[in-house]
Amino acid sequence: MTFAAHRARKRFGQHWLVDEGVLDQIVAAAAIQPGERLLEIGPGRGALTERLLRSPAAGLAAVELDRDLLAGLRQRFADDARFALVAGDALAVDLPAADKVVANIPYNITGPLLERLVGRLDRPVTPPYKRLVLLVQQEVGERIRCRPGSSAYSALSVRMQLLGDCQTVCAVPPRCFQPPPKVQSEVIAIDPLPVHQRLEPAIARGVEQLLRRCFASRRKMLRNTLVGLLPPDRLAALAAAAGIDLQQRPQELPPSAWVALAAGLNRSISAAPALDG
Repeated sequence: MTFAAHRARKRFGQHWLVDEGVLDQIVAAAAIQPGERLLEIGPGRGALTERLLRSPAAGLAAVELDRDLLAGLRQRFADDARFALVAGDALAVDLPAADKVVANIPYNITGPLLERLVGRLDRPVTPPYKRLVLLVQQEVGERIRCRPGSSAYSALSVRMQLLGDCQTVCAVPPRCFQPPPKVQSEVIAIDPLPVHQRLEPAIARGVEQLLRRCFASRRKMLRNTLVGLLPPDRLAALAAAAGIDLQQRPQELPPSAWVALAAGLNRSISAAPALDG
């Protein structure tokens, strides 16, 4: 089977990963166990797909948007009964049930796709995947895993670190792709928290609302972005109890501080009026 007539399309964010060493590291990071079901987003020409089908997985469902690739994928993997191909947009179609996600995802939909696969604090994906191994733009990977104080630290950092354990697998320079992208890439592994370790729903909603409020003005001190939630003396006492200095800026607070702040506010006042105010 050949895909020689097909050219990578910019509108789909297509860059074929051709480095065999990186492909092998992706599969190794997935730690696929016998009987597990896999989901691949954007299989492209099937380089990663082929390696995933060499694993002991019970099944592999691949979601592909580019209609011109579908026939080639069906033909290439027709002999493996474990392979299922779903035609459509991974942001819109019903995703097949799976234990793990392994994918070279299109960079232009990384944000909404992460939300679809992991969820938000107040709407986490249930049941959670056991693991996601994703090839992403290095800038996004850094934002997911970076620590407070970093210029890359953002609301996404807090969300993802409260939703799961996020680690770097390997760096992937442009030369590993065809055609080469203009950005650096990396493979990340995300292990979503099991349901019993998630935040309580009320606290999760509070953290989400605080993140939207405060990171919308990330250069402002918290004493300015949180003004109006409580009388100043009560807000100062609550912040102190949470180990927060109101002269700090949002990017300086670790995820645990956001949880403590949301919990304190929930104890003090009704969450909806307080955090929407």
